[in-house]
Amino acid sequence: MTASNPASVVPSIHDRFVAVRARIRSACVAAGGDPVSVVLTAVSKTQPDEALEAALATGQRVFGENRVQEAQAHWAGRRAAFPDLELRLIGPLQTNKAVEAVELFDVIETLDREKLAAALAMAMQKTGRRPRVLVQVNTGAEPQKAGVLPEDADALIAAARDGHGLNVEGVMCIPPADEAPEPHFKLLAEIAARNGLSVLSMGMSGDYETAIFSGATHVRVGSALFGERIAPLKPS
Repeated sequence: MTASNPASVVPSIHDRFVAVRARIRSACVAAGGDPVSVVLTAVSKTQPDEALEAALATGQRVFGENRVQEAQAHWAGRRAAFPDLELRLIGPLQTNKAVEAVELFDVIETLDREKLAAALAMAMQKTGRRPRVLVQVNTGAEPQKAGVLPEDADALIAAARDGHGLNVEGVMCIPPADEAPEPHFKLLAEIAARNGLSVLSMGMSGDYETAIFSGATHVRVGSALFGERIAPLKPS
C-alpha cells in the first residue's frame, strides 16, 4: 500500500495535466506550428498506482518509463483496459533485457550502441514485435550519461537502420543540467535532419517549451505533471 491519499492526489494531477497541455499548445502556436503537433510523454517512473490512474483519467495514453521491470509492474495489467496505451522506454537498456523490452514497449528511445541494436534486432525476430526506435545522443559528451557521441551518431543510425533493419524514426537527448538547452536541441535537430528522421524527443519539465521552439515532436514531462518524485522506501 502507498501512504498517499488518492483523494488528494487525483485533483492535483488533473490540474497539472491541464496546465501542461495548455502550455504545450501555446508553445506550438507561438512557434508557428499545429497546436496538437507535439506529443506529451508522461514520465511515470516511480509513480504509485493512484497517480497512474489519475493520469489515465485525464485521457493521457503515452507514458515513459526508465526500467523494464518497473514498467511491467505498472502496465502489464493495464494493457487490456487501455489498448491504446503507448509505452516508451526512456532509460538505459541492457542487452540482456532486450527481449523483455521489445515485448512490452512500443518505442525504445535509448538505443546508443551497435551491440544493443543487434540485441534488439534478435529480440524482434524472436518475439515478432517491432517497436519503433530512437537513437539517444549524448549531446554534452557527459561521461556519466548514456547516449552515442554526436560525432558517432550518423554511423550508429546507419548501422541500426540499414545493418540491423530497425525502424529508427528519430533521436532523443538529455542536455547537461548546468548548460542552456538550446544548443543541444539545435544539435539534435541537425542530426535528425541530415539522417532523414522526423521524430525529436527532447525537452523535460524545466525546458519543454524551449524544446518545442527548437522543433521537438515529443516532450518527456514528469515532475510538472506528477509533482516531485518520492524515492521508493528501501527494505529494512
